[in-house]
Amino acid sequence: MLAASAAAVPLTSTAAAVLAATPAAAAGFGYTSSGGYYTVNTGAGLTFKVSQTNGDLTSLNYNGTELQPSGTKGSHVESGLGSTATVTAAQSGNHIIVTESVANWYGSGTLVHYFVVVSGQNTIYMATYVDSAGGGELRWIQYLNRSVLSSINTSSDISGGTSIESSDIYQVGSQTRSKYYSNRRALELTPRGVTGSGIGVHMVYGNRESSAGGPFFRDIEQQGTNSSVELYNYLFSAHNQTEGQRLGVLYGPYALMVGGTSTPGTPDMSFMYGLGLRGAVADSGRGYVSGKASGVASGSSALVGFANSTAQYWCTPDGSTGNFSSPMMKPGTYTQTLYQDELAVATRSVTVTAGAATTGQNITSAWTTPAAVFRIGEWNGMPVSFKNGSRLTSMHPSDARMSAWGPTTYTVGGSTAADFPACQWKDVNNPTTVTFTLTSAQIAARTVRIGITAAHAGGRPQITVNNWTSPAPSASGQPSSRSLTIGTYRGNNTLFTYSVPADAFVVGTNTLSIGVISGSSGSGYLSPGMSYDCVELY
Repeated sequence: MLAASAAAVPLTSTAAAVLAATPAAAAGFGYTSSGGYYTVNTGAGLTFKVSQTNGDLTSLNYNGTELQPSGTKGSHVESGLGSTATVTAAQSGNHIIVTESVANWYGSGTLVHYFVVVSGQNTIYMATYVDSAGGGELRWIQYLNRSVLSSINTSSDISGGTSIESSDIYQVGSQTRSKYYSNRRALELTPRGVTGSGIGVHMVYGNRESSAGGPFFRDIEQQGTNSSVELYNYLFSAHNQTEGQRLGVLYGPYALMVGGTSTPGTPDMSFMYGLGLRGAVADSGRGYVSGKASGVASGSSALVGFANSTAQYWCTPDGSTGNFSSPMMKPGTYTQTLYQDELAVATRSVTVTAGAATTGQNITSAWTTPAAVFRIGEWNGMPVSFKNGSRLTSMHPSDARMSAWGPTTYTVGGSTAADFPACQWKDVNNPTTVTFTLTSAQIAARTVRIGITAAHAGGRPQITVNNWTSPAPSASGQPSSRSLTIGTYRGNNTLFTYSVPADAFVVGTNTLSIGVISGSSGSGYLSPGMSYDCVELY
């Protein structure tokens, strides 16, 4: 493991040694210090300026075209480091490192942000170390000139719109749009950017080992406004976050790539671990885990995840053998989880040792799926097969493109999963009714299971079967967030189980009513609500 520096300093001795050993840079490559800014030239057409006062990136110029708009605050980490930031630069051979730090971050701890440039590459490599929670989020936000770079993700382009919720969800013509919409799961974060005028600027999100929320977490990637385009790399946020922030760790490396309009591949950023950045752990200080995953339901995808208080990882088992091998992991003891699509179906503990392979870490699903009288949906931790489920991550529930939410009556044997609502709110589509028939031979004490993937304002299901009503269940543990309106259905999957007595049922037509209950208030799509995983009677 590389030694972490004891304080926020411009450059560690390890970094200085690495820079001294690098080959000479190409002509034009270098940096200057003038007028309160470091101006960095990649030697390949890209120059950028970093404020020596607060660390903001104030100019991004590509072959003479200014890509950062005037009249907006500089691009920055988190919400900007402010006037107490210390900003330094160093160059040797074909590397430049600009280091900015704050030693009393939100009253305690340290934040250190790094810009790294390699001669001849129009890429700004970055990494961020933080050991104290800041203002609830950790991100890089890059402001871009909309008059040059105009081709962005439509779902997150709020230009010309009117705010309809919390000043971050907008109505634009007949569509709802937000920076929360069409964001991908963490496991899918390949480079994405904006283009125009023959130029493209793309964000490379890097590994997510220091981020939070696991492989299925979604966060903001971009936003278009009237005056600018914004690219984000959200390293941590409380946007329906299921975990606390990981501290005392290096986030990244990640990168901003400037070039043509084609989406670039992910560059090799492993060299960053050899620059002496605070909190960096090279492969030599890591280990990995291998084993076999089994028992995931046919038709579902298996994923193996690892998480502890300092890191998270995941890997996909081989589709035919179930064999898996993790990424290189920092040493420590982790909770190993097997996912059936997005539903956790088994957990165990595993310890990773630096410089070693931890083999034979097999994991088998412990989930049981009994023979059912009926089952609506599948146990996969996702509502995507239900009504409007495939639209939840790309638009507001009120969007005109959504099908009417109901209330809905679902008929077993006549309806399909697409007729059942992906979400249910106390003030919108309450209750959801399921009708089904039983023969005399089927009358018996039975169990109803309802799985939810997320909930807002303590929303949870209480059921009535004909004239019998279940006790009111306790609320599930969920993030404190708007949840279902911000482009996600991912919270803490929770299973509600109800024991229904035999005398609650009748021969012939029966009615199951599912109502959202909560001790909290709210109206419309901000009333107590929940998103469904699966509903079954057995």
